Amino acid sequence: MVGERTNITGSPRFAKRVREGNLEACVAIARQQVENGANLIDVNMDEGLIDSVQMMTDFLNLLAGEPEIAKVPVMIDSSKWDVLEAGLKCIQGKGVVNSLSLKDGEEEFVRRARLVKRYGAAAIVMAFDEKGQAVTVEHKLEICRRAYKILTEDVGFAPWDIIFDPNVLTVATGIEEHNDYANNFIEATRQIKAEMPMVKISGGISNLSFSFRGNNVVREAMHAAFLYHAIEAGLDMGIVNAG
Repeated sequence: MVGERTNITGSPRFAKRVREGNLEACVAIARQQVENGANLIDVNMDEGLIDSVQMMTDFLNLLAGEPEIAKVPVMIDSSKWDVLEAGLKCIQGKGVVNSLSLKDGEEEFVRRARLVKRYGAAAIVMAFDEKGQAVTVEHKLEICRRAYKILTEDVGFAPWDIIFDPNVLTVATGIEEHNDYANNFIEATRQIKAEMPMVKISGGISNLSFSFRGNNVVREAMHAAFLYHAIEAGLDMGIVNAG
């Protein structure tokens, strides 16, 4: 379980505390996630109105001084490479970068992967390439095979430091082609695990039920059913509210 509450895009409460500059309250939220059973915590500071690099640095330095929180690994989560690198410079022990992808091309993917390896972290690799986000099982597999080959053969990544995210996408949107998104994730997970048994699989579980925002009873039921089948297919980690 990757605790998602220290993610500015996933938790309004956390976002409010970050904007106020109240990092002590942010640390309390991280502690709560660990107490509720999170095995990692996902830290995301992507907000246009703050200095994300500085905030990531300050927050991770504070977490390092909290033994109850520092006992779990940190997943540094950002869409900006400079924020990810700032986080890599702060974390103790082995962390996880969320995320790498092939969307900016192979050369940039290799450059960033080499840096992640040098910092000693594992990496989440999104099923995303120059053509866009993978929605079909075939496209998800094509990207993961390509990334695996580059990471293990060109970069020298250990297979167990590769975590694929085959994209948990929203279902029940009213658009017919979205109906298979959950099944596609589960089937891609099954096939990736069969072909590349040492890699791990992750997913952002709350994405599944965005169509039902505000209806937590339905959302929790959907997540429970989805997790049951996804874990059976080989899902190792999910970004969830640990509580």
